[in-house]
Amino acid sequence: MAFGRSSLLAALLIAAAAALAYHDTFSVPFLFDDIPSIVDNPTIRSFRTAWAPPPENGITVSGRPLLNLTLALNHAWSGSAVWSYHLFNLLIHVTAGCTLFGIVRRTLEAKGRWPAPARAVAGFPAGEGIGVANDAHPGNAAANRSPLSATAIQSDSRDASWLALAVALLWTLHPLQTESVTYIVQRAESLVSLMYLLTFWCFVRSVEPGASRAWAWLAWLACLSGMAAKEVMVTAPVMVALYDRIFVAGSWKEVWGRRGRQHLALIATWVLLFWLVLRTGGRGGTAGFAGEISPWAYALTQVGAVGHYLRLIFWPQPLIFDYGKEIARGWGEVWPAALVVFPLLAASVWTAWRGRAVGFLGVCFFAVLAPSSSFVPVLTQTMSEHRLYLALAAVVTILVCGLHAWWGRRGLLVCAALAVGLGAATIRRNHDYRSEQAIWEDTMAKRPGNARAPGILGAIHERADRLEQARSLLEKAIALAPDYIEAQNNLGGVWVKLDRPDLAVECFRRAAALDPRQAMVLHNLGSALIASGHPRDAVEPLEQSLRLEPDRSEPRVLLAAVLTQEGRLAEAAPHYERYLKDHPDDADGHRAFSAVLVTLGRRREAFIELSTAVRLQPGNAVLRNELGVMLGHFGRLADAIAQFQEALRLQPDFTAARENAELATQALKSGKGARPASP
Repeated sequence: MAFGRSSLLAALLIAAAAALAYHDTFSVPFLFDDIPSIVDNPTIRSFRTAWAPPPENGITVSGRPLLNLTLALNHAWSGSAVWSYHLFNLLIHVTAGCTLFGIVRRTLEAKGRWPAPARAVAGFPAGEGIGVANDAHPGNAAANRSPLSATAIQSDSRDASWLALAVALLWTLHPLQTESVTYIVQRAESLVSLMYLLTFWCFVRSVEPGASRAWAWLAWLACLSGMAAKEVMVTAPVMVALYDRIFVAGSWKEVWGRRGRQHLALIATWVLLFWLVLRTGGRGGTAGFAGEISPWAYALTQVGAVGHYLRLIFWPQPLIFDYGKEIARGWGEVWPAALVVFPLLAASVWTAWRGRAVGFLGVCFFAVLAPSSSFVPVLTQTMSEHRLYLALAAVVTILVCGLHAWWGRRGLLVCAALAVGLGAATIRRNHDYRSEQAIWEDTMAKRPGNARAPGILGAIHERADRLEQARSLLEKAIALAPDYIEAQNNLGGVWVKLDRPDLAVECFRRAAALDPRQAMVLHNLGSALIASGHPRDAVEPLEQSLRLEPDRSEPRVLLAAVLTQEGRLAEAAPHYERYLKDHPDDADGHRAFSAVLVTLGRRREAFIELSTAVRLQPGNAVLRNELGVMLGHFGRLADAIAQFQEALRLQPDFTAARENAELATQALKSGKGARPASP
């Protein structure tokens, strides 16, 4: 089959299979980290700001401008409608699968394509292809008899397309990929993986005989783009160099002698990544060595995590949306995984050093996981299935080539059956994402020790005013994790709705004690103190909330009202002024500010504020009456009468307006200048 035609057919098959597996995901709502990274992310509202995602708080887009830009494209396309975000995720996934197909096929079909000097240095016998690069190395004759040896991975060129298609389909359809495809913001993983694969693809093209220099530049551009997508890309330059050593050059001397500048250019892309990481300050405190998890405890936990990942590759059940922050407490919890992980790591390094293709794949698996599964703590989750997105490709390639080595083309039939089964499992898994409540109920059932699941479910029930269910779930979350600030805060919100402000105050106080930098918690505490009859005590938390987030309007207007109630009018006035600058259409705010200004003797300003309130709510009879009273005090009795009459037209039984109209009319007739009595 012609190279171009078979590639097109393979791409169509990969796309069709992925579309079938993910056909019911286009209405999956925004979930969890989607909210701060997409819904509440102002930088994606404009392409001018899309390259500068918020660096604080450690949200998923922080320090990842390429990811943020793709979300801005979706926002420009469909606003807050989720379908375009899911379509974009699926397109990334399909493109990555097609790129993986191209890399595997070109690697397997490399027989005779590399320049003759490179084959000679690599130790290829005449006419042999990559994968037997080190037959001259001591011990390789025995190694080549293994079904996972480099010779086994080098296939008959007639089977290369089928093997590559099997790898791409199994990888694309594996249910482990659902988190990176269906969960919108985890596009971060699929996007960086696409850039990783494109870097390899362009490099492979760049070293083929007669290749244009443009391929080397495209490899560099893909690598640079990946650095702007996610930190996983840090290992790409190293793995490209190792690929060159094993599959192309045959020795490190040849790698640096022929393509040293090309590899240095790829390494130079680290500058962008390091700058982006430093700019976020440890991803807003959610990663790095300054958190509550020690590097040793995290590394120990990752031994068990990698062992768990390996099991999920071969038996993807149960799949869990959120693993929480559980930490291994000692070797006793991870020793079974260590018996698998450490020998595999050692074997991968050893066989890669000996120039074996299987060693490259093993090292690739561990290298892709290293940024998140080593000793650098990631505080948001200690385990995540999306981390396996790209690493899965290495294991699938070994599996497919091993089946082909043992069973020949019958192994491809096994791969076809596996693809069908994996696709069905992916469809079932995607059903769990049908709603926010469904995915968190699934998580709580599978990970009962994870406090975040009942905590978020409690918040979901609170928003729906199912308050007893919310209370029960939030109390369960707090029992699992007493330092869970969000659960304490949300439980306080439930008690407010249940008209128990005293219990709400206790919850908000506990949340504020856990982290006094939470402006929203301090605002809620102030509000609950007011509701419980302690407005004076509310002043301090409201002021603290404003010091942390001066641009937030809710605590500012609440503080202004409390200061007014406490008679501290001179302090209340600037808060009203700042609030109304941001909310000029708030009629109630203008009315309250007007009352403060009257008491302070600033009547002219008070008149302007009250007139603005009437303009904003011309059908409000109370405001009309108050404006009439103020006009009367200014001696503008005719204008005052007009306001009283309008108030009576709007509300015929308005006694105060009727009395004021009579007083103003009498005063106007007598010329004595009597003032209306009251609002």
